[in-house]
Amino acid sequence: MPEIRIRPSAGPTRSRGEPRVRPPAVAGAFYPADEATLRAQVAELLAAGAAAAEAGAAAPKALIAPHAGYVYSGPVAGSAYARVAPWAGRIRRVVLLGPSHRVPLPGLALPESELFLTPLGAVPVDAEGAALAARLPQVRRLEQAHAFEHSLEVHLPFLQELLGPFALVPLVVGDAEPEAVAEVLEALWGGEETLIVVSSDLSHYLDYESARRLDALTARAIQELRPEAVGPHQACGRHPINGLLVAARRRGLVPELLDLRSSGDTAGPRDQVVGYGAWAFVPRGEGPEGRGEGPGEGHGGNDAGRRPS
Repeated sequence: MPEIRIRPSAGPTRSRGEPRVRPPAVAGAFYPADEATLRAQVAELLAAGAAAAEAGAAAPKALIAPHAGYVYSGPVAGSAYARVAPWAGRIRRVVLLGPSHRVPLPGLALPESELFLTPLGAVPVDAEGAALAARLPQVRRLEQAHAFEHSLEVHLPFLQELLGPFALVPLVVGDAEPEAVAEVLEALWGGEETLIVVSSDLSHYLDYESARRLDALTARAIQELRPEAVGPHQACGRHPINGLLVAARRRGLVPELLDLRSSGDTAGPRDQVVGYGAWAFVPRGEGPEGRGEGPGEGHGGNDAGRRPS
């Protein structure tokens, strides 16, 4: 499976009197750097996700979606974002959480940047939401945690294409207990205008069949809202996932399994794969269990997403 090389970035840039900008770090590596090519690829992935999906009875409050390169995990991310498409017009804020891959981090980190750039344009940071989160002791501002982090960036083109203008509360999650992450989510919960997105891949570098077995166990733990059952070898984003599971239990949300695949299903060989899953969290009684289905019944797939990470 080919390595994805991350191009160096200067980090946040700023001219006098202008907002601080976080430039794209992985455009041209994890996804196309050309605007037209990127827009076309995202539209194709969303269309494929919509074609494979069942109509959902309720608007999702939260998603779990992967963050590898689009050639590997893009189809699974498309399954997640297609589930939100019917309600895209009312979403004006996204609380986006992803794991820290490059900077050791206790707790959670907001950026100092005020705009996040992608080839599709600029996404403003929600200053009010960020200030609210920053009041919590487990949250601090640390631009280093965001400068080269791909786990948030790769979601932005999907959100830009799907939602149009929106504000972002970007949080890189390091070593944080589920309760600490849940407290941040509760503070930023909002109403129908706010969508929560947790970024995570699943198992890493197992053979295809071993990955399928481990990812199935992880999927069951997520669908049963059991954060204690999602460990460090099951999901790189276990900390934000487990915080979401705690908050979902409190808020009466249930997960719908939308897709579960690996890089061996999409574009990679099967000797070492990375697992990807997509879930939507909806109010209890309006998800699959409210329609007489088991958790995730009627959903799922057998495909996935670039070098996994």
